[in-house]
Amino acid sequence: MMKPNAIADVSSANFAASANSIESRCRNLPLFQPTRSAARLRVEFALKSFLDRSLALVLLVLTAPLVLFAMLLVKLTSRGPALYSQSRVGQFGRVFTIWKLRTMYHNCERNTGPRWSTPGDPRVTPLGRLFRAMHIDELPQLVSVLRGQMSLIGPRPERPEIARKLTTLVEEYDVRHAVLPGISGNAQIHLPPDTKVNDVRQKVVLDREYIHRFSAWFDVKIMFKTGLKMIRLYR
Repeated sequence: MMKPNAIADVSSANFAASANSIESRCRNLPLFQPTRSAARLRVEFALKSFLDRSLALVLLVLTAPLVLFAMLLVKLTSRGPALYSQSRVGQFGRVFTIWKLRTMYHNCERNTGPRWSTPGDPRVTPLGRLFRAMHIDELPQLVSVLRGQMSLIGPRPERPEIARKLTTLVEEYDVRHAVLPGISGNAQIHLPPDTKVNDVRQKVVLDREYIHRFSAWFDVKIMFKTGLKMIRLYR
């Protein structure tokens, strides 16, 4: 059994090699509401894509000064780059790269390997705690939305090293890869960040519900709840 922060030693390349089999499994799962036609689903996907990229572009322009100022603060308060990149598992198991504002000390996983963050994590810088509380560190991911690798709303993308292990421990974990991963999502607004395998099992239930109810309107409702959650008005 995997301990809360124990991660299998699996490379991004190894996970990417299994992407085709994951795609095959996802495509054959009866995830979406069976009452909706293929044409209706295509319309929903098109609306979602338009909504994602339009809002992501607007948010990038509006928040660019804030992100640049935050990057300057990171450089002034701790050693290392202001931004950092990570490999994440996207739709159909395809591995892609995301960018985030650095909230942890530079090279903090050098000796431990990938680990989930925990409450009071000593690897997080004081400034990083503020950024995480305000979700400022997530803003660079809007670039991934514009590139079509992520959505504003969807299952949270996991690192390949962690996802590979979870696939063997959590039933139907691959269901999450049937749609684009999201910056926020049905599971993210209802549950705290993962710290143990059972947390993932609960989130998979909510991710499957999201996929079953998939629609642009459902995304809009989750966006609204995400905004309320950020200002502590939705729990």
